[in-house]
Amino acid sequence: MDLRKHTAAFFNNCTAPCFTIERQLSYIHSSVKNRLTGSTRFLPELILPNSMKLIAGLGNPDSRHAGTRHNIGFDVVETIASSFGTGFAAGKGKYHMAKIVHGRETVILLKPMTYMNLSGHAIVAAMNFYKIDRNDILVVCDDLNLPRGTIRLRPKGSAGGQNGLKHIIESLGSDEFARLRVGIGTDEKVACSFSSFVLGKFTEDEKKTMAKVLPVCAEAALDFAKNGIEHAMNRYNKPMV
Repeated sequence: MDLRKHTAAFFNNCTAPCFTIERQLSYIHSSVKNRLTGSTRFLPELILPNSMKLIAGLGNPDSRHAGTRHNIGFDVVETIASSFGTGFAAGKGKYHMAKIVHGRETVILLKPMTYMNLSGHAIVAAMNFYKIDRNDILVVCDDLNLPRGTIRLRPKGSAGGQNGLKHIIESLGSDEFARLRVGIGTDEKVACSFSSFVLGKFTEDEKKTMAKVLPVCAEAALDFAKNGIEHAMNRYNKPMV
């Protein structure tokens, strides 16, 4: 048996943070000893991480867009990152990213720096760099057609007038990816264009609503990463406030 090859292969698979050096060495020692002696003593199964997931929150990068309705996707991924005690850094493309581990899942949190209408460039760049499959991405964005305080998860579908989703669909050549829409709609008459409305800042009342909704959106996104879109849909597709 080639011990060096065996050890290298083991360490290459040990990407989860639960694998301390001591635990890895202990497992290798026991495994090698058993193979040399022919022992059939049971060794606990290694808990290796599953495939990597990508949660992309859509928005516009400049500080003047902070706190706007169109940037709710940024707000969601920032809420997730904050809850894990981490922040964002420049990625290997036109995006900022943060990496977290949720259960057995390694999750990339993404904020495209391309502006909303070109979001697909950042999504594709991150998927290619991290080797993430289309079935393992969740896009979080605002939705003017949903009442404020409502979230809606879907496994696929049209852009529904959301230009960020539209560009992602064009870039991927498919609409078969999960998305989490956060309602910013209102029953009140809007005294401006739809474009001006979504790019406008939240009112004080809206801020109170979103302060309640954001943690739920973060939980729903993490549920997707851990349990899949169907599980998250069954749990979170309902009015939040």
